[in-house]
Amino acid sequence: MVERQGWQVNHKKFRRIYREEKLQVRRRGGRKRALGTRRPMVVLQRWSLDFVSDALTDGRRFRILTVVDDHTQENLALVADTSLSGLRVTRELDRLIVERGAQGTIVSDNGTEFTSMAILRWVQETGIDWHYIAPGKPAQNAFIESFNGRLRDECLNETLFSSLAEAPEALEAWQESYNYQRPHSALGNLTPMEFAEKMNMDKLAA
Repeated sequence: MVERQGWQVNHKKFRRIYREEKLQVRRRGGRKRALGTRRPMVVLQRWSLDFVSDALTDGRRFRILTVVDDHTQENLALVADTSLSGLRVTRELDRLIVERGAQGTIVSDNGTEFTSMAILRWVQETGIDWHYIAPGKPAQNAFIESFNGRLRDECLNETLFSSLAEAPEALEAWQESYNYQRPHSALGNLTPMEFAEKMNMDKLAA
């Protein structure tokens, strides 16, 4: 009961009158956040995508689409060209899916190629979850960032390309070394391909 200067009002009646007169103060909401950016992601069946830039000896720029399997740490694709549109990205992904099967999640930044209509249509058609990291937060895509650093230090910074036609051969040789010859401590000192083969054997034995 609320008592004031000799009169009493029932709590329920007091609240009803308060609502009817619209005297309640609207609660202040929290800051709006983009849905999905904080959702935990399962590493199994997850690919990360990004672009790396380089230049030919004559100064012309070209880009490389990099694709990494976050679970096995395999480098799945290194696609070099002067222009890599969203449509080209979907074609490369379709090729990888034919070879390896569909993935549960794909992770990328918010670059124009990855947010293009071609990508959005592809996501709708395939039903694959495409996760965009928060703007300015490359650490949220740490797998591909680490890989890109190795690619630049060990291949791009050590190789002079006089023409775009020379890039695929050099990239393929480095990719083979990375996947087949180099043990990774995070994989129990196995190469990415050895780890992938072990994972497949474990699935068959289960």
